[in-house]
Amino acid sequence: MIIDTLDNLKNYESLNPLFKDVVEFLNTNDINSLDEGKHLIKGADLFVNIQVAKGKTKEEAKLETHRKMIDIQIPLSGPETYGYTPLCALPDVEYNAEKDITKYEGLADTYVTCKPGEFAIFFPQDGHAPCVSDEAEIKKAIFKILA
Repeated sequence: MIIDTLDNLKNYESLNPLFKDVVEFLNTNDINSLDEGKHLIKGADLFVNIQVAKGKTKEEAKLETHRKMIDIQIPLSGPETYGYTPLCALPDVEYNAEKDITKYEGLADTYVTCKPGEFAIFFPQDGHAPCVSDEAEIKKAIFKILA
């Protein structure tokens, strides 16, 4: 997991060849004005979901992991808290290959908060519980990048 400001996202381009395309997309598009839904950047290998999600309590937010994709999550409307537990500390539960997601019960080990202008990167080894917020709804951008 990585947390930083959007100004520094370019510093992580060497971690995945598609990260450079994310930086370019952010430099040429106003993600705050994009319509809700999926926006393809490089087909199924790189796209962004703009969504308005329900704010959840720590107890309501479910830990999840993805085997094929990396998430770069960017809160747009206000702060968003993410639970974090490394995959190696999570139980072996059923993986949904069609949706590339495994969901887990229980609370995360650690919680971190990102504000608009910041991002969190979750790799396949990072269990994360998104959408923790006191707000009823959170507008966010989720870049999905082939790992």
